[in-house]
Amino acid sequence: MTSIRHTPSPNRVADDLLLDAAMECVLAVGVRRTTLSDVARTAGVSRMTLYRRFPDVRGMLSALITREFGKVLAEANDVARDEPTARDGLVVASVHTIRALATNPLMHAVIERDAELLLPYIMERVGTSQHMTEEYLRAQLAAGQADGSIREADLAIQARTIFLLLQPYVFTIRPSTSDLDLEDLLAELTRLLDVALRP
Repeated sequence: MTSIRHTPSPNRVADDLLLDAAMECVLAVGVRRTTLSDVARTAGVSRMTLYRRFPDVRGMLSALITREFGKVLAEANDVARDEPTARDGLVVASVHTIRALATNPLMHAVIERDAELLLPYIMERVGTSQHMTEEYLRAQLAAGQADGSIREADLAIQARTIFLLLQPYVFTIRPSTSDLDLEDLLAELTRLLDVALRP
């Protein structure tokens, strides 16, 4: 009897399946050498299934980074959940996020092989992951102002300032730790954030 392989319907293929395949390809060959055909083959779906969801590699990479960063942020929130004040929680979550991104395989792959793809998010516009970060920061800052652990200030300005302080750590943590210990740098960042946010 001849077996017929059915290609999954685009409506039934989970985004995570496609993004997992994209991750596998990017880690193997980098962003520039990853094609949608490669990802479709790795995911075991037709190219049209993938094209309907992600019209180009850049869009797919953006979705992949957003997913991975969302996981890191959720994990950081869990780690900081039992801290006594919102300030303590914000500091712990921020430092945990930097530590997690410093060892994240996807961030390593992009920064080492295709760092120029990140330039628009540094020089030209704020991306989805960056918006997620600022929204989290604003919520924690508001909670800290409410419980008295964070000094009063305009939330938008305060959140953007903390964001601008943290962002370079994400992109430059590897060269910055070539001659200094990561945990020593993160300990200093912890003190810096705590002092900056105290009333």
